[in-house]
Amino acid sequence: MKYHIVINSVKTVDEFTDAWSNEAIIELLDRFDFPDAVNSNPEELKDLLFMAISDFEPTEAAVIVLSYKFSDSLNENQIEQISHEMLLDKISEEYADISFHHELFNINQLLHKAYNGSFPNAKATVIEFEITPNKEISKEVVLKALSVSLAKSNVIKRLFEDQLAGKEEFDEAEHIIWDLKATSENTYILTTSEYWISRDEFIEAEFDAKTLS
Repeated sequence: MKYHIVINSVKTVDEFTDAWSNEAIIELLDRFDFPDAVNSNPEELKDLLFMAISDFEPTEAAVIVLSYKFSDSLNENQIEQISHEMLLDKISEEYADISFHHELFNINQLLHKAYNGSFPNAKATVIEFEITPNKEISKEVVLKALSVSLAKSNVIKRLFEDQLAGKEEFDEAEHIIWDLKATSENTYILTTSEYWISRDEFIEAEFDAKTLS
């Protein structure tokens, strides 16, 4: 399939404003022993959570938030290990199972802000682009198309050369791209980790791409 792509903007961010719903914050406040969280002013919930988190040791707080998100998929030992590792490394980039990266990013950045930097500061990339024709669009197709304009040093091009070339299945694309939303007929917004795509890795802002499945 042949596509024409126009990159409208590439932004680097350190959080997603919709990462934590009020309901999630209230649940976390309860887990951090904050009284009567449900009756708190919704506009103050995030600040209250930061204060509640800061009353705990960083690894203890990490275990609480990790358990809230991953208790159904990780055991206690795995959660404990991650809670220590994320103080030293950008766990949302280095954890072996990339299907966890998106939520690990949200958790890491919540803790990073609560402790004013004790946790490493991870970054994400938000790309707004146009693609025509608007046919058969998926995370895999978008990654294959965008890779045409990415620098040779890009980690996706280095790790997934055969997948990008259509020689192997590219199941990892589902987790490399965290979110892909259409904003108009041919325009999309994509979010991913800066580890996978950084804003300075695009060689051209407008280009043609041929994808192979």
